[in-house]
Amino acid sequence: MFFRRRHTAAAVLAGLALTLSACSGSDSGATNDQGFPETLTLAAIPAENSTDLKSSYEPVIALLERETGSKVEFVQASDYAGVVEGLIAGNVDLAFFGPFAYVVAGVNGAEMTPLGAVVKDKGTPPGYQSYGLTRADNSQVNALEDFKGKKVCFVDPGSTSGFLYPSAGLIEKKVIASGSEEDLSAGVQPIYAGGHDASALAIAAGDCDAGFAFDTMVDKTLVEKGDLKPGQLKTVWKSETIAGSVFAANNDLGTETIAKLKTLFTEKVNAEYLLGEGLCTGDCRITDERAWGVVPAEDADYNGVRHVCEVTGSEKCKG
Repeated sequence: MFFRRRHTAAAVLAGLALTLSACSGSDSGATNDQGFPETLTLAAIPAENSTDLKSSYEPVIALLERETGSKVEFVQASDYAGVVEGLIAGNVDLAFFGPFAYVVAGVNGAEMTPLGAVVKDKGTPPGYQSYGLTRADNSQVNALEDFKGKKVCFVDPGSTSGFLYPSAGLIEKKVIASGSEEDLSAGVQPIYAGGHDASALAIAAGDCDAGFAFDTMVDKTLVEKGDLKPGQLKTVWKSETIAGSVFAANNDLGTETIAKLKTLFTEKVNAEYLLGEGLCTGDCRITDERAWGVVPAEDADYNGVRHVCEVTGSEKCKG
């Protein structure tokens, strides 16, 4: 099984120019008859290891193109940093962020507005949890304290539930002294799996003694796919509820356009509407997080993530 180790800043930045080199619609200044840019660039990264992330977004792309008259160009970035840098550079109009990446984008100067956060089920508030995991038959790991000195799978240094909240939990249990790379490596043997599915499966395979992934990936997605058996992993820790992943718009689009997009996302980007309009069939996907749809969200909803950044002192919170 392949694992991505920690990126150097130079390597990340070098890859960004190649990954997100297209100009966004807001850069061109041209608008269509409906008042939207001729082209809208939507960027995201996979929650699972995927070579075809775009297929998960097809219903949303089809809706956006129908409602705005714009051509939607989808960009699958290689990591969270790619989406953040693309937005900051003006190469991205719309982005789907994990909460941590959304906060980091703001810290780094990205001027954006939340369009809405995803929810797993209709009528539920946006949010999810990070799980601390190990194999069900691992009697040596029964709490976060037992992660000390072990091979621990994280998802990505820019992942909210796969890195930031786990780091805060490890600090609270005195497994690590802080969220710095030096202190993290002093307390555990970190391995970056690159995806929530890869992290959970590496734990199941014994490649990591323990690790982290978000709740739905473990409880539902991998079980439904047949990649995990029910009860194969045991959950030894759960984080507090984390603000939901969010669609955000580059402020360069303008307040009027962003207001229209907010209404579009919160009223029509949901499985119920998309199915009714024939834009998807069966298991209608909104993103690869297997969400039901999008509900209103504000920047202040992510203050909890900002607080965890303060607790951990993580360098990743600064970009």
